[in-house]
Amino acid sequence: MNWSIFWTERALKDLRRLDSPTRGRVMQAVVRLAEAGLGDVKKLQGLPGYRLRVGDWRVFFERDSGIRVLAVTAVRNRGEAY
Repeated sequence: MNWSIFWTERALKDLRRLDSPTRGRVMQAVVRLAEAGLGDVKKLQGLPGYRLRVGDWRVFFERDSGIRVLAVTAVRNRGEAY
């Protein structure tokens, strides 16, 4: 599959706030999604984009199929995400 990953400033700020093991799990899940298309992904209803579930964390992203880019827009705890 091999999609490129683009992290927005907001997503990078969210990522820096996570503890090291959680940050690693989130980054691995995003890479796995980009490389193999694997992960618990759902289209957001009423909003543009998708969410990837990583335990109690939600990674919000948009994808551009034309240029094969995943743009990660935010990383939130499940309790704050919705």
